[in-house]
Amino acid sequence: MGGLPRQFWWLWTSTLINKLGAFVVTFLALYLTTDRGYSASYAGLVASLFGLGAAIASIGAGVLTDRIGRRPTLVAAQLGTALFTAVLGFTDGQVAIAVVAFLVGLCNNATRPATSAIIADIVPAQDRVRAYALNYWAINIGFGISAAAAGLIATHGYLTLFLLDALSTLVCAVVIFVRIPETRPDTPAGPADRPTVGLGTVFRDTRFMAVVGLTLLLALVAQQGSTTLAVDMGRAGISATQYGLVIGLNGLLIVLLQIPLTRWMEGRNRTALLVASALFMGWGFGLTALAGSSAWFYAFTVAVWTIGEILNAPTMMGLVAELSPTHARGRYQGVYSLSWSLASFLGPAVGGVLLEHAGSGVMWGACAACGTLAAVGYAVLGRRPGAATASAVAAGRPAQAEAGAEAKAAAGAEAIDGADVGVKPAPAC
Repeated sequence: MGGLPRQFWWLWTSTLINKLGAFVVTFLALYLTTDRGYSASYAGLVASLFGLGAAIASIGAGVLTDRIGRRPTLVAAQLGTALFTAVLGFTDGQVAIAVVAFLVGLCNNATRPATSAIIADIVPAQDRVRAYALNYWAINIGFGISAAAAGLIATHGYLTLFLLDALSTLVCAVVIFVRIPETRPDTPAGPADRPTVGLGTVFRDTRFMAVVGLTLLLALVAQQGSTTLAVDMGRAGISATQYGLVIGLNGLLIVLLQIPLTRWMEGRNRTALLVASALFMGWGFGLTALAGSSAWFYAFTVAVWTIGEILNAPTMMGLVAELSPTHARGRYQGVYSLSWSLASFLGPAVGGVLLEHAGSGVMWGACAACGTLAAVGYAVLGRRPGAATASAVAAGRPAQAEAGAEAKAAAGAEAIDGADVGVKPAPAC
């Protein structure tokens, strides 16, 4: 696809390289329960500590992204991820594994605010949803291939997964360091030109925080795909190879459908897309309660909630970019990322406890309920007036403060209520 800056494509390439080797997070729960013999509750605890590290990184990395720059924050986070991922492969003992998993989560999620801010910095407003869709596409090309390959590699030992994951992250850091310049906008000459935007300002932005809260509900559901789902399938007698192929379907479908569905989404009502995405995700996971021991039925449920992911991810990322003031993009992206980080902290623990003590029916039924509640929330939020100015007022700037094409593009698209997805027709690939 044309029309996007060269720096974006280098970022896209580095993301693809990284995700082609992203084995550990997907298989961590299965590794702990089947290879190391730990309980589902312990696997959930470790995944939750991973999520706790991610939650801390969301805020810290968001602030660093705005203060010291996108590039140094991203490179440092990737180097730390590579180091601690390799260490995790050699770590033994419950406490040690939990501590290192926390550090992996801390470094791994520190890349999110910087990556999202870079895209918002270098891509014009009217092209951002397409750019985020392409970045999400790269993530899932890598994920689909790596999940399927990891299932086969795991049969010969899990240590190789840890080392290959670390290597791919290291290569990604090198690509960023060599090819991506610093993209943080220059600081205006005087303080009057740029109102102070701190974390408190972000948390007082009620419309934005409502979006974050609804995202948290969906993220709690989505988190089960790499934690509780693996344990449930293992209990049902599904092998690691079968699990890798089933969960790899998620990435494969996104690779095949993300671009055509993104084009279909152009001009569609944003609220309707978000409502549909919540229902597909919630009830897709809810159907898992009926899977029994059928790998084919598990694959069907993955296909359903994957459609929800495809609808939600680029739509939401475009909205968040529009709601973020230029000089606070790191903080806004960090707080948005916090919803996913909190879900990765809370989701595995809650999912593991529900699965172990209440059964799979209650576990997957709760996912359906969360998806439904999120859909209702999007519908209610979409009907409330004033969305177009909510973020601007909270950030201490007028709604038209961002100059040039970005302000013009965002002026009619910032509202969640009744707004289009906000992308122009994409040129052919």
